[in-house]
Amino acid sequence: MALDGIVIANLVKELRDTIEGGHISKISMPEKDELLLTVNNNSKSYRLLISSSASLPLMYLTDVNKKSPLIAPGFCMLLRKHIGSGKITDIRQSGLERIVCFCARQLNELGDPCEKRIYVELMGKYSNIIFTDDHDMIIDSMKHVPGSVSSLREVLPGRKYFLPEQLRKLDPLSMNEKDFENIFSGSRDSSFDMPVGKALVSMLSGISPVVSEEICHLADISSAASAKELSDTERARLTRIISLMTEDIRNGNFKPAVILRNNEPVEFSSLPLTCLETDGYSVRHYDSVSRLLSDYYARRETVSRTRQKNADLRKLTSNLLERCVRKYELQSRQLKDSEKKEKYRIYGDLLNTYGYELKGGEKELKCNNYYEDNKEIIIPLDEHLSASQNARHYFGRYDKMKRTEEAVSTEIRKTNFEITHLNSIISSLDFASEENDLNQIREELTDYGYIHKKIMSGKKTRIISQPMHFVSSDGFDIYIGKNNYQNEDLTFKFASGNDWWFHAKGVPGSHVIVKSENRELPDRTYEEAAALAAYYSKAGQNEKVEVDYLQRKSVKKTPGSPPGFVIYHTNWSMVIRPQKDIS
Repeated sequence: MALDGIVIANLVKELRDTIEGGHISKISMPEKDELLLTVNNNSKSYRLLISSSASLPLMYLTDVNKKSPLIAPGFCMLLRKHIGSGKITDIRQSGLERIVCFCARQLNELGDPCEKRIYVELMGKYSNIIFTDDHDMIIDSMKHVPGSVSSLREVLPGRKYFLPEQLRKLDPLSMNEKDFENIFSGSRDSSFDMPVGKALVSMLSGISPVVSEEICHLADISSAASAKELSDTERARLTRIISLMTEDIRNGNFKPAVILRNNEPVEFSSLPLTCLETDGYSVRHYDSVSRLLSDYYARRETVSRTRQKNADLRKLTSNLLERCVRKYELQSRQLKDSEKKEKYRIYGDLLNTYGYELKGGEKELKCNNYYEDNKEIIIPLDEHLSASQNARHYFGRYDKMKRTEEAVSTEIRKTNFEITHLNSIISSLDFASEENDLNQIREELTDYGYIHKKIMSGKKTRIISQPMHFVSSDGFDIYIGKNNYQNEDLTFKFASGNDWWFHAKGVPGSHVIVKSENRELPDRTYEEAAALAAYYSKAGQNEKVEVDYLQRKSVKKTPGSPPGFVIYHTNWSMVIRPQKDIS
């Protein structure tokens, strides 16, 4: 989600507590749309990162010092000139709008104190950083907006800074419960001819869709209900909830938290989101909203980058697999064609036997085929060749097809093996949850020639990623490989001979190891490990999956095979429902 006015209010409170009253010691622009201010205050140094990126506008305190370009951009040089050693005298938010104003005071060329202002607008694709004097006349901005681009407001040097009336909404912080009652009682009926959730977002500044959903949830009203058709009781509950929420904002009672689903951040807020505190979601609380934003965006960036890498590797592997399948089909046809070779050998033998009957110039030979109960057979001939020459011609075709059959049989085994290998890699991509998992899969593709190796000096360092780990209901450690290299290491380096090994039968999947510690496994542990092996396999979405299991000492490495490929002969099997984790 994007920053909303409530999170901005939380951030402004934190900035007032940390950098207000401090002196700016450094100004840099790591990116063309990023500003990094270093502020010294109360014997501490703080870094404030501000981004006006259209796709990801943000602002928070950070410990990371980004590298600056060798030549500072003009906007950066301008800020250094006017406020490079200035004191931040005030930090304020425009109501609950996503706009923060930083006031900085510095002595001018005449030695007189002079105030300048930085307006940070974090409004999606309209985000900008605007530098003005103390009368709000624009000195410069990170993004220039001429009248040809926006008819509502020009953002150019020399123009007056203002927020267009069309963008202004009602400020909840300047309203009391009575004001909210007047709004919801019908004084703005035309604006309320829409669902309640949408009406709250369109009328009140700082209210994002998820906060609107939370308000409706607390008021026990469906966000999809018509705002005009609310009962008096529902309106009273709605106004009371909004009033209490704005009171918390005024008093600075913020509780920053990130909402996660499957360990992936999906929302963040500075107020509790009880509407999302349901099954499948978890909450991570923070003491600092800057830390929340830093972790959230870093995690989202990691998730986004991991997804993109996964998609790229999946596309590459799928293309390789499709090419192998086409090659296998072609080789299968060649192999089938080579089955005709016996016919040409028989032709040659029969010509050597009955060729004496030919006088020359014949186009065919009719004779009895002693290979098939003396049935009559017709052998096509080249009229320009003798019987012996025709026989040698057919023996030559037989020899060629025999060589082709031997070569194609070898190649078809290789191709079939490649198909199995690539299918196992695609299965691994389904369970790759971290960037290192994908790097390890890419390393495998490179090691086996599917991706060209980059020539690098020095010794190659093996990429390491960690397998999944569960603890069974009876206290036994269960480890699950997420790719072929992990499977190989788990089975042949990590597991001891008496540990138990599980794998879905006949399909690509993870190796599952149960550390027995030389103890007898309870039936429940066998079932839990088998359920995990079933889920983390190509058949994981099936209703029931057959799983093989045996002690690790009976699992052998397939000679000359890729990592994770094994053979075994003595095992037990069970049919079980796949299970993602142990609950």
